[in-house]
Amino acid sequence: MITLVDIVAPADIHLGPLLVIAPAITASFAGPRLTGAIGVLGLLAQAGIGLHDGILFSRNIVVQIVAHAVLTLLIVCFSVVRERHGRELAQVRSVAEAAQHVLLWPLPSGIGPLRTASVYLAAEDEAEIGGDLYAVTRTDNTTRVLIGDVRGKGLAAIGEAAVLLGAFREASHQHAELTALTDALEQSVGRYHGEFTAPEDEAGAEERFVTALLLEIPDDAAIVRMTSCGHPAPLLLSPEHSVTALSLHPAPPLGVGFLLGPSLRTLDVFTFEAGETLLLYTDGVIEARNKSGDFYPFAERAAQWTECGPEPLLRHIRRDLLAHVGGRLGDDAALIAIRRAHTHPGHHFARLIHAERA
Repeated sequence: MITLVDIVAPADIHLGPLLVIAPAITASFAGPRLTGAIGVLGLLAQAGIGLHDGILFSRNIVVQIVAHAVLTLLIVCFSVVRERHGRELAQVRSVAEAAQHVLLWPLPSGIGPLRTASVYLAAEDEAEIGGDLYAVTRTDNTTRVLIGDVRGKGLAAIGEAAVLLGAFREASHQHAELTALTDALEQSVGRYHGEFTAPEDEAGAEERFVTALLLEIPDDAAIVRMTSCGHPAPLLLSPEHSVTALSLHPAPPLGVGFLLGPSLRTLDVFTFEAGETLLLYTDGVIEARNKSGDFYPFAERAAQWTECGPEPLLRHIRRDLLAHVGGRLGDDAALIAIRRAHTHPGHHFARLIHAERA
């Protein structure tokens, strides 16, 4: 189009230099080969304009052709660099996705009498994993759940999360009591802190810890047992938009007892009836702020979707949370939704049954 307009335009109007727009636009959506080909076509078009006007070998046309060639070469170089960075980014994403599947195994949609779903939102740009963690295991007729938050971000936090997840999956089958399982995790985290201290953490090693919440849900009783290590208590969603913030007796986070000595842990027991949903989360959810500095009203928003199953519930919360913060979280965030699929006759308890000190 530029070539045709230049040919039919008056002799004092020269649009040939605008032909460099063609490779510049091509580079925005195509690779270096097509960009270079379009640049060559631009050079031929510019030469055609000069030939039509009878000034092909004039100083002005020669300078324009040389300038067009130089700019095309620069644009092609830019396209090559961008394509290489794109491949590197794709590889990083692939590795991050593989690491996430190794560390945070996708939760099954159904486990025992429970329906489950999970979502993970990493705060780091282009990241898939961070310091938040979760896992589910089956032991006989019981489902055990772990959700936690490693202090800090980056590779150090991911390494500590990997240690805790591995310890949970193994120790869940070795300890009958939930508090004994928690003590075993405390020892694993403590050994990790003692043996693997990253250089950047040496000055503040005493501040390294993991908040964690462990749950035990038996198949044959409409209850859930919990022990908290400094982690936020879950929400219990009941039909008709009822949301209950469960009251726990938290012990210090994992890793603190390694320095201060063993902690007295409390086992809290609550009813968990059919149709109810437990909503577990990390502090990246409740501490998310919008542009005005307001925290995300988690319980209020979750009350809108108490009738939803685990997967639709988390889809609604994820979309609403990202809209609240403008699309970018300041900290990693993880959510787990657990719904009991059917009732077990004969199990009717008060909301808070008891708290046993281990």
